[in-house]
Amino acid sequence: MRFKRRDRMKKGVHLIAHSHPKLAVTEQYRLIRTNILFSSVDKAIQSLIVTSPDSSEGKSTTAANLAIVLAQQGKKVLLVDADLRKPTVHFTFNTSNIYGLTNVLTKEVNSWEAITKTYIPNLDILTSGPLPPNPSELLNSEAMELWIKEMNEQFDYVVYDTPPVLAVTDPQILANKCDGVVLVIASGKTRIDKTLKAKELLEKAKSHLLGVVVNGVDTGVSEYY
Repeated sequence: MRFKRRDRMKKGVHLIAHSHPKLAVTEQYRLIRTNILFSSVDKAIQSLIVTSPDSSEGKSTTAANLAIVLAQQGKKVLLVDADLRKPTVHFTFNTSNIYGLTNVLTKEVNSWEAITKTYIPNLDILTSGPLPPNPSELLNSEAMELWIKEMNEQFDYVVYDTPPVLAVTDPQILANKCDGVVLVIASGKTRIDKTLKAKELLEKAKSHLLGVVVNGVDTGVSEYY
């Protein structure tokens, strides 16, 4: 199987929950963490995906910072770049993307050869790996389902950064396999009809939509959450 390697210049997201733990925006990420942890009474939320209706709405920023505040509780956390089309995690953590999720699913390497420890205590990452020609098929494979179960046994929380819902079917595929979904929208940017359509698609996938994170809200102090 031939994979594409796209090493174009791209910036990672701002890990504000790590670099500025006392800012109000970081407190908002902690609030999101609390809401997620208490969102389900009958079943603990362990694996969750972060997605958005469209691109550039802050899903990768939310996924990374949510993973950080979960790790800050002393829990073992894995952040997985499941966006096999436009990955960002390796840029954010300034690490190699030669081996990642795609290599694990195609059994080129095992999970522990591909998972990387970060400079943030308790937080490991798994980058996307080389971009495959068939992302949806790979994510919908039995190998992926088994891998998700394996990671749930090894980590307290696994956060999946996925592509936008309206762009591809990948988030719906993973949403059905994980405990919960966080939908990220951008204030003043995301259209209401697109948000409702994304919600509808996630519900059709029989996923557990935990709630919505609104990015870009004007708090009056030039911060966002």
